[in-house]
Amino acid sequence: MSGGLGAYAAVDLGASSGRVMVGRVGPGSLELTEAHRFPNRPVRVPEGLRWDVLGLYAGVLDGLRAAGEVASVGIDSWAVDHGLLDADGALLGNPVHYRDGRTDSVAEKVWATVPASELYAATGLQYAPFNTLYQLVAARDTRQFAQAERLLLMPDLLAYWLTGEQGTELTNASTTQLIDPRTRTWAHGIAERLGIDLGLFAPLRLPGDPAGVLRPEVLEETGLSGPVPVTAVASHDTASAVAAVPADGERFAYICTGTWSLAGLELDAPVLTEESRAANFTNELGLDGTVRYLRNIMGLWLLQECLRAWDEPDLGALLREAAGAPALRSVVDAGDAAFLAPGRMPERIAEACRASGQPVPGSPAATVRCILDSLALAHRTAVEDAKRLAGRTVDVVHVVGGGTRNALLCQLTADACGLPVVAGPAEAAAFGNVLVQARAQGRVGDLPGMRRLLAATQPLTRYEPRGDTRRWEAARARLAGP
Repeated sequence: MSGGLGAYAAVDLGASSGRVMVGRVGPGSLELTEAHRFPNRPVRVPEGLRWDVLGLYAGVLDGLRAAGEVASVGIDSWAVDHGLLDADGALLGNPVHYRDGRTDSVAEKVWATVPASELYAATGLQYAPFNTLYQLVAARDTRQFAQAERLLLMPDLLAYWLTGEQGTELTNASTTQLIDPRTRTWAHGIAERLGIDLGLFAPLRLPGDPAGVLRPEVLEETGLSGPVPVTAVASHDTASAVAAVPADGERFAYICTGTWSLAGLELDAPVLTEESRAANFTNELGLDGTVRYLRNIMGLWLLQECLRAWDEPDLGALLREAAGAPALRSVVDAGDAAFLAPGRMPERIAEACRASGQPVPGSPAATVRCILDSLALAHRTAVEDAKRLAGRTVDVVHVVGGGTRNALLCQLTADACGLPVVAGPAEAAAFGNVLVQARAQGRVGDLPGMRRLLAATQPLTRYEPRGDTRRWEAARARLAGP
């Protein structure tokens, strides 16, 4: 396909909101507009924290209606969570939220059967209490799980409702801790030892593979003219975002910023050493045989939860005040699982500062500065560790995602890393989603070509490092306590 502008609907679901974006791709041109945005609010019910998946699906349908005629639809979302279907294909209850407490202490049970070192050597995935593997072990003895005939990760579940076809997209599957990153297929030995039936999963498919066409009922509800194909994209939103990093060459690090910060490198092979496991780096799969070698950092979740606790004050004013606050007065470990659960975030940050012998922030602006300094420090540590563990050189750090709109965070990240930061695009996951769809229809070329198109068409902001990075190392040392 060539000539003209192709329009593609990118369904991009984050942990706090969803959106349907329309990307238009032509020779030397790339545009993205928002068709519809909707909230993604988890609901706490008697049995725990759950996703409102029907509300999400309704938002997707509303978005496709607003998008108008498109050449294809693609879906990306957060990782690890899933829906269970019965033999008739009906959903067995609302999908469990990864912040639900059901996986507390499950990892220890898993490690009693498969030691953590063996698990990492086989799957390359960092320890996180909510990994799909731990969720499945936690659910194994429930009545609902006994009824399940199929497990679909969140983007695949929504694609199934749109098309009636089932599949498991590989980049998202790689977050389950059930994929071997060397073979890029299921880790059968691990699943067998833990009693996990891999037959629950639909067949694997790759970014760019066809994922069906919109059902007649969907066409009627959205007003679209069929046939409209659904294309499997890099359906883990981080995989789509990394595909949209506008880098030139290989000597770059990336930080995908939003509710989480995912900081690391793009490699052509996993790093499965014991040192890598101890540093809690993950090897997730990316586009075109790449490996996303990265560390999960708590991200702007810390700030979002504080804003919620403070009844949503003016963020712009808070950031301006935070910019003038003393630098690195107090920092917390932005990767600490103690910050994972919602609630009381300002108090928990204060408690962490007190426990490490640092001054407790005395105002919301001081707390915001503590959060942003802490995130920048965690970004520095992740980039430095990734370089060392993978034996790579880095000349520039690309920041993509919602955090690119936070100029203070971007500048602090440049200062902490001692490297230039190139910020943008903010809607990286949606751009990656659109470009994989366009590539499946022959409108763009390989991954470097996709990145050149992004760099040529999207506004990017460059931040040069300031000051001495030794002060960041001194701040890091304080986290160990007095």
